[in-house]
Amino acid sequence: MKSLILKDLYNIGHNMKSMLLVLVILAVGLISSAGTESYVVASGVICGTMVITTFSFDNMSKWPRYAMIMPVSRKDLVASKFIVLLIFAVGGAIAGLVLGAGGGVLLHKLVLNTEGIVTLLQLSLIGLLYTAICGSISIPLVFKFGAERARMLMIASFIAPSAIFYGIYKLLEGIGIVLTEDMIPMLLCIAPVIVVIWVAVMFKLSCYIFSKQEL
Repeated sequence: MKSLILKDLYNIGHNMKSMLLVLVILAVGLISSAGTESYVVASGVICGTMVITTFSFDNMSKWPRYAMIMPVSRKDLVASKFIVLLIFAVGGAIAGLVLGAGGGVLLHKLVLNTEGIVTLLQLSLIGLLYTAICGSISIPLVFKFGAERARMLMIASFIAPSAIFYGIYKLLEGIGIVLTEDMIPMLLCIAPVIVVIWVAVMFKLSCYIFSKQEL
């Protein structure tokens, strides 16, 4: 398992400088226009999409076919992709936290007091959880349709959760339940449990799809 994860991290390593440059440029543009909040969440999502690139590298080298003659199970290969996604999501959340804080202060969009730091940490957690949800949707899509065809579907996988969350918000608002700032800590405690369950379902689905494929 460790070798599968390191393989993806080594393959994506040459893209890290480009990704950092993208995050810096995005920080300047997004923080100045939409605020620090949007940037912190967006940076996690952008880094999470790199998991699709690892599939592209695998397809070009016909890695899955080679992996199956090694002491590696299909379940191990699927699990490694989810772990890599988590690594990218955590990296994106940390990058968003650091660059968001620095850019917010420099562009006078953020005050680094106790409240500001707590807000940044909460946003980083939200970005991490959102990336985990969206990325876990994209992985079974890639196993089903391939990296290139799934790229367009991946856009839907990142948009759909936003639409669902907005729909739930409007539904709650319609029945008289208003989400206030006081409810944020409680929601942030519940959200990781929901995300873990969701990722587990996507993992099972990915394993099922991959098990039916001929390599």
